[in-house]
Amino acid sequence: MVAFVVSVIVLGLMVVGAGVYRDRCPADKNFTWGEAMLFATYVFMAMFWVYGVVPHQWLTWADSELNWRPDRFLVGPSLPWTGEQGIVEWALPFTMTYEVIRDLVAVVIYLVGIAGNAILWKKWQNRGTESVEPVPTSEYGRPLVREGVGS
Repeated sequence: MVAFVVSVIVLGLMVVGAGVYRDRCPADKNFTWGEAMLFATYVFMAMFWVYGVVPHQWLTWADSELNWRPDRFLVGPSLPWTGEQGIVEWALPFTMTYEVIRDLVAVVIYLVGIAGNAILWKKWQNRGTESVEPVPTSEYGRPLVREGVGS
């Protein structure tokens, strides 16, 4: 459990670090070759972490400490030698093991990673653009408020 939690914390710190840099980096900055290679390495490490380390730590934790194995049934028959009872084995005409739930959680980790990639890419591409509120205009298209006049 500790390894999984630490891997998620490290991933969060990597995302926060990228966000802090994104907020400080101007949109028209010309990167040097060295900077581009450094940031490409950082992004590669973040992707390796979210798609490699975090799911691996989840699967390892689920297999070892949680005992979500193929012989433990969430839905289905009970095994006499384990004493475990499946959920409503007489009402549901299928079996489902804890291994299925373990794998579904891994799929959710990958989907969150893909969604996070898309969100972070969009935020990076839109950095430096500020939303400007439209100035109210008359029916002839002229602004109703003069800029710089008054207080």
